[in-house]
Amino acid sequence: MRTPSLSSLYLVFTAVSHLLSICLLASAEESPWLGGDLRAQESHRVVNLPGQPPSPAPISQYSGFITVDGESGRALFYWFFVAQTLPSRRPLLLWLNGGPGCSSVGYGAAVELGPLRVKRDGNGLEFNRYAWNQEANLLFLESPVGVGFSYTNTSSDLNKLNDELVAEDAYEFLVNWYERFPQYKSHDFYISGESYAGHYVPQLAELIYDRNEDSSGKFPRINLRGFIVGNPETEDYYDSKGLLEFAWSHTVISDELFRLASRVCDFRHYRWPSECSVAMDRVFRQYREIDIYNIYAPKCTLTPSSPSAAAAVVEDMVASRTTRMGAGGYDPCFSAYAEEYFNRAEVRRSLHADAIAGDNRRWKVCSDSILRNYNYTVLSVTHIYLKLIAAGMRIWVYSGDADGRVPVIGTRYWVESLGLPLRAQWRPWYHRGQVGGRFAEYEGLTVATVRGAGHLVPLNKPRESLVVINSYLSGLQLPIRR
Repeated sequence: MRTPSLSSLYLVFTAVSHLLSICLLASAEESPWLGGDLRAQESHRVVNLPGQPPSPAPISQYSGFITVDGESGRALFYWFFVAQTLPSRRPLLLWLNGGPGCSSVGYGAAVELGPLRVKRDGNGLEFNRYAWNQEANLLFLESPVGVGFSYTNTSSDLNKLNDELVAEDAYEFLVNWYERFPQYKSHDFYISGESYAGHYVPQLAELIYDRNEDSSGKFPRINLRGFIVGNPETEDYYDSKGLLEFAWSHTVISDELFRLASRVCDFRHYRWPSECSVAMDRVFRQYREIDIYNIYAPKCTLTPSSPSAAAAVVEDMVASRTTRMGAGGYDPCFSAYAEEYFNRAEVRRSLHADAIAGDNRRWKVCSDSILRNYNYTVLSVTHIYLKLIAAGMRIWVYSGDADGRVPVIGTRYWVESLGLPLRAQWRPWYHRGQVGGRFAEYEGLTVATVRGAGHLVPLNKPRESLVVINSYLSGLQLPIRR
């Protein structure tokens, strides 16, 4: 008997899925409320995504815009993947990338942890065997407005972006998204992200927590259980101190430059004196020939005859306020591939991202204008951690230990500053008989490293990152036996 091919099975699955959707919609006509929900969901279902390969697991996906401010015309773009197995029992996990100004579609979904990754030529997609929707219903959000496909009809909105507005818009997005997908309202909800999402994630978590606690009944309850962040920016002082010490301890800079920067820089002040800016400019220039986001990775050059995009990022670093330079997690090669793919007209149509009134923007992985014009009003999220730890939230922080941009050194300094009781000392965790990294457990907080990973942990170490998210969502300790 001839065994059907994987592609044949995939086509059968797709046909059955569409037939089931039609049947559900037809039966729902008797219930206007249910029928309305299903029609709204189906209008955002993604079918025939260009270059999507047959996959060993079903991929049910939705994408589109959710309005967060009708008066100004602000709408955020999302891409949602139903869990590969037992979706009715899996939690809902929101992923945010940082920057500020970088796309969670271009990085998180299409490069790191989504089930469909952009191929290296930008002409199609490939299935990710280590996608996080094995563990959760996975929601990617392009935030803030102006990032990726997310847009506003009021241009002045783009000059007002700060952490508070980003959190408010993300909250409004969730409330309105749940109205379109009400079957997930009862699911446990977690927030995740990396880099400057080290601000976005806890601030959104705090806003949800506060509104859940509001007794006026004005706000719907969101079933928030906690958050997990990777290589997160947490407090300027420790992040900057760690960046300098990492560069010296990994021989990126000389002893002389380290002593100079240490002497003239007081990182406790947001605005550095000119002597410090000059010294830190010299530090960042040492990263021109290596990748600051993974110091052991090969440098990516797009064409042999032109300077790489990585060098351009370092130029941005030294040309602007030095602690904020460089979009979080920038990878020149994968950025180019993602931009090639998501600017294809047929891709935009398939993702329901082709009907932005008056918007002729080219989709970018990271927005330079947002990075340069963002209003940095919050220098530390320490108080939020302490508040939500006391509230019993499940909170994890993990770091790729080869990241020079938000190094684990600074994160360890910051964790120690929290003054939490230590439950278990640093020790190895294992995957496939090898050390996957190390972790320590504090009262209310787990801190882990992923060995050999850079800023984009799920890209550099996909197997290990899946172990981390599985342990986190399951409420389990990282594996301590080989």
